[in-house]
Amino acid sequence: MSISLGSEGNFCALARDISCEAALELGRAAAEVLCGKKGGRLLVGTDTRRSSFAYEAALTAGILSAGKDVTSLGVIPQPAGAFLVKKLGADGFIMAGDPDKDSNYCGFAVYGSDGCRISDDVSEKINQRICAHSGKTEKFGSRAVCNDGISEYTDYILRNSGTEVSGMTIAADCANGAVSAAAEKLFSALGAKVYLLNCDPDGDNINKDCGISHMETLAEFVRNKKCNLGISFDGFGSKCLAVDEKGITADGEKLLAVFAKDMRERGVLANNSAVISASANLGFSVFAEENNIKAVVTKAGGKYITEKMLAGGFSLGGEQSGNILFGNICRESDGLLTAVMLLSAVKRSGKTLGQLCSIMERYPQVAINIKISDRWREVWKNIPELEELIEKKERELGGIGRIIVRENPSEPVIRVSVEGRRFDAVNSMALEIAEAVKRLCPIH
Repeated sequence: MSISLGSEGNFCALARDISCEAALELGRAAAEVLCGKKGGRLLVGTDTRRSSFAYEAALTAGILSAGKDVTSLGVIPQPAGAFLVKKLGADGFIMAGDPDKDSNYCGFAVYGSDGCRISDDVSEKINQRICAHSGKTEKFGSRAVCNDGISEYTDYILRNSGTEVSGMTIAADCANGAVSAAAEKLFSALGAKVYLLNCDPDGDNINKDCGISHMETLAEFVRNKKCNLGISFDGFGSKCLAVDEKGITADGEKLLAVFAKDMRERGVLANNSAVISASANLGFSVFAEENNIKAVVTKAGGKYITEKMLAGGFSLGGEQSGNILFGNICRESDGLLTAVMLLSAVKRSGKTLGQLCSIMERYPQVAINIKISDRWREVWKNIPELEELIEKKERELGGIGRIIVRENPSEPVIRVSVEGRRFDAVNSMALEIAEAVKRLCPIH
């Protein structure tokens, strides 16, 4: 399988389908595009899956064969690599692994010299170089190893966000991933008592029945050990979710509300605003209005939240998945930074996490996907009966809720999403609209 970078410079597939030769070509092409014609250096890091070490070697070979230098970071959280790009003055960073999938999969994430995901234009340039390369090598670069990258990264977090939290007891699910080596050092430095879960990577157990996709185990542990709260990460260490003292999950939007209120009260919430995705739960917008905070909406995806924050000078943004960005500290979502900021907010407040999260009410959401044939693509928007039904249901919501009906750009699927205060009403509306789509846009 050849590698072709997609949105935000990402690629992922079953590891058995990715050849090391393809990874080598990616490394060479990325080096040529990101470093330019004269010299240059890229950083390469991995998560803990077995396959990522082979691909790290292949990426390194490709970069060296392009005549560019490489600094190997080894196993490192993705945000640490993004931080070190700027600190070390490198031209880019490539992370081998995958934040959410198990060890059967692997992939690559590419960052520019600014520590941000590369743009779609740069991704396309790299893809073109992969296809166009002649195979000749005229000059080789040199390789170096950075052994203190994690320490520099954790020290940076502590300098910019650390608050002494002695007396707190927390549990941290490291997903057997890239944060495993950094979590104990970081949390212990804050003075907290820490139980580390799933912090023993063996190359095969990353994200396996643990991490942010399996919050139930963490919740049970927190309740049994009577912890103040629990924190969970993805394999890359870029996302963070939490459970409160009762084991109730706090998703990214709940955490965002906690941070927004805390930062506003401390006078550090830039423009008194928080950036959210268009798919964010309506409850966040209600919370923001009630607390005199502006919810700035952008497209779903960490890339678009980052772009909006940079363009508007905002200091906080995030989404439900656990991507949280603190623009005055880091340009990428950072799980460990989020965790430290959360502990600090809880400690300052003198309240429990459950009490803090109660400031935002999650509205029930129901989403239904309906397959359609290609002949209905875009055409469905002009069916009067469907338009009238959607408008009628929106009136029934009475301004407290919303209906979004849109087409998936990559496949013939219409997604009906309804949100409101009462689940029974929301569910009924979503089903009625979905049935209308099926009837008015028959597959056969």
